Amino acid sequence: MSARKITKKTILDTDIYCLTAEKFSQGRSNLEVIKAMLDNGIKLVQYREKEKKMGLKYQECLEIRKMTRDAGAAFIINDDIDLAILVEADGVHIGQEDFPIEAVRKLVGNDMAIGLSTHSPEQARDALNRGADYIGVGPVFRTFTKDDVCDPVGFEYLEYVVENIDIPFVAIGGIKENNVAEVIRHGARCVALVTEIVEADNIGNKINALRDAMQSAAES
Repeated sequence: MSARKITKKTILDTDIYCLTAEKFSQGRSNLEVIKAMLDNGIKLVQYREKEKKMGLKYQECLEIRKMTRDAGAAFIINDDIDLAILVEADGVHIGQEDFPIEAVRKLVGNDMAIGLSTHSPEQARDALNRGADYIGVGPVFRTFTKDDVCDPVGFEYLEYVVENIDIPFVAIGGIKENNVAEVIRHGARCVALVTEIVEADNIGNKINALRDAMQSAAES
């Protein structure tokens, strides 16, 4: 089975999409944090490190690629298409101002998933029409983990995607244990979290608490 199919299935089947953010990880390395994520059943990890030197990112991602393969998890790299190719990632995630999907597809081929951040119905429809494998939907709430983030889109856009867009999507942006149930009640099934997990004193306990809140909301 190709990596692209694995990633699509993973997004459809998983609940939590974890992103790295080493500067928020309480002095722990990305490898330590990702090990804790994988040990607690996370099946979808995105490497997002904007400020590190490329050589260091390459070495880290080689190790993360091995860790995720051993754990049966999908590995996505944010923005760095060349890095994703070199380490044989399952996918690459790009933004609205990055290279267009068609150009990225020429580089990564059909076996690597392409995710695209979207912030409006128009962007979601465009992503669908141009061949994105999944989309990020948000930011649902205000977030401070990125410097160039747009204003929150709230639940109206999330509900539009739930009702109208027929590819996998991930709700993202300011999602925490205290509001994740509300996101689930508005139709999300997969949520992306950054600081809520990487900042946690005990990552396993945090993941379990998030899953409990999500399951309770899905059943209510």
